[in-house]
Amino acid sequence: MRGDAAAHDFVAPGTLEAVLDLLASAPGKWTPIAGGTELMVAHAAGRLRAKALVNLWGIPELRFIRSTDEGISIGAATTFRDLRMHERISAELPLLAKSATWIGSIANQNRATIGGNLVNGSPAADSSPPLLVYDAEIELVSTHGSRLIPYAEFHTGYKKNVMQPLELMFAIHIPRRHNLHKQYLRKVGTRRAMAISKVALAGTALMNEGVIQEIRLAAASLAPFPARLPATERNVVGQRLTPALIQSARQSLLSEVSPIDDIRSTAEYRKVVGANLLQEFLEQIQNEAPA
Repeated sequence: MRGDAAAHDFVAPGTLEAVLDLLASAPGKWTPIAGGTELMVAHAAGRLRAKALVNLWGIPELRFIRSTDEGISIGAATTFRDLRMHERISAELPLLAKSATWIGSIANQNRATIGGNLVNGSPAADSSPPLLVYDAEIELVSTHGSRLIPYAEFHTGYKKNVMQPLELMFAIHIPRRHNLHKQYLRKVGTRRAMAISKVALAGTALMNEGVIQEIRLAAASLAPFPARLPATERNVVGQRLTPALIQSARQSLLSEVSPIDDIRSTAEYRKVVGANLLQEFLEQIQNEAPA
């Protein structure tokens, strides 16, 4: 069954202030839509439950990339093409730039927004693992003001998050502190392009004479939502990187993750591939260490 456009209300207030006023006027009624790469697919298939849509596309207050001495801020309506083409993103946040090339086709990247990708909350979201290991913060706004929360605390369950009905995602803030870290990102999918990930893993690590001084690990498709792997991080931080530690890290990841069986893969496959990716990351660090 195809969707019926006449069954939905669609408004375009044109400014951020007007959008927030609309959300506040009837909390829970209006569903924001920006690029529409998820919602319009659902509409075409007759699966779009939201009956009242408010357009965010073309609102300049929501589409920006700004740099300060402390970090980089990205507006929620920034597209993945914007990220892919931005020199500072490529230079300072290479994992995010790389993930931007994975989002569907070039046409999708021209429309899909980073805020939409995060709010949609797919366990396989491509941009999520890099943002998690980069310690990103999410800025939410409403007519009552704004609040910042760590992105690691944003998702609360499958396609659920901490946002209130009258709130809108305004920006993602990433601290400038990763230039000395070893960085890793890999996605395993059915094809090399335009494929939803079976498993993806991101990692950053700061080494000091063979010891893992800091490490951050995050995965897609290994839990009901994109998530850090804190137990595995604790198992290896402060330890000398050895083959024995790598095997211990594998076992820790296998115990920590909780993937599902679905049409794309099995839970067991995802667990083993996730452990393989972690081993690959740690072995790369080990091989790069001075002799």
